[in-house]
Amino acid sequence: MQQVISLKEGQPIFLHLPDADAEVMPSVPWGNFTAVFTPAFWATQVWMDALDVPDESGLGETLAEEVVACLLGGHGAPAEVGLAAYDRVRSYMRANGPRLSLAQAEALLSEPLSVLGRSVRYRFAKQRAGYLHGCLEGVPMIDEAQLNDRELRDSLCSLPGIGPKTASWVVRNRRRSDDVAILDVHIIRACRQIGVFPANANPATDYFGLEKKYLDFSSAIGVRASMLDAVMWKIMRSVHPRLLQTLMNVSNQALVLPH
Repeated sequence: MQQVISLKEGQPIFLHLPDADAEVMPSVPWGNFTAVFTPAFWATQVWMDALDVPDESGLGETLAEEVVACLLGGHGAPAEVGLAAYDRVRSYMRANGPRLSLAQAEALLSEPLSVLGRSVRYRFAKQRAGYLHGCLEGVPMIDEAQLNDRELRDSLCSLPGIGPKTASWVVRNRRRSDDVAILDVHIIRACRQIGVFPANANPATDYFGLEKKYLDFSSAIGVRASMLDAVMWKIMRSVHPRLLQTLMNVSNQALVLPH
């Protein structure tokens, strides 16, 4: 048995995990909680992250706003650039109504953005303006209240430019859903390191098969899927691939991470 100790309001609290050599899933050992990117490490990181009250709000106040946020933040756009584009589009929508013409969408995405004090252009502005226009035309046709999480995800996938990852992101933000997974590059990389995903895992060809493996893993380590992907994303995004390989090559390397 492994015991993790932390403090909450000045009092010690404990997390008990199985032995490092016990299997969390077939051929996937728990590992030591002090060793980076083991199942025990991720269970501990989620547990510690939950000691602080998480932000339960999404990025938008309406389904349309959330679709815009996730659409513009996906497709390889850096998070900061996507948020800057979303802030501009959201401000325009709130002032002028929830739909945009194609010309309006192109104008909003073509104008340079201010990101961390730099002037940055949103990549593929014309193509994504087309997606943005089409999504805002289609969102009113989706009756969110009548759909469960996966049905909502399927409906969102019918919108232009929205695939399973982006649709899952919208659903997770709207509902804190644990029935869908946001399989972006950081989550894929983490799950490959653990051995939950094979080395050749490709969400473009097997999204739902990989999603099931991820959801089964989160259940096996006793954490919410929605919290695990948020913690994985935060940590994996902050670790350079070369540093990641170095850490993986060091036995029982402890990693202290801020929360």
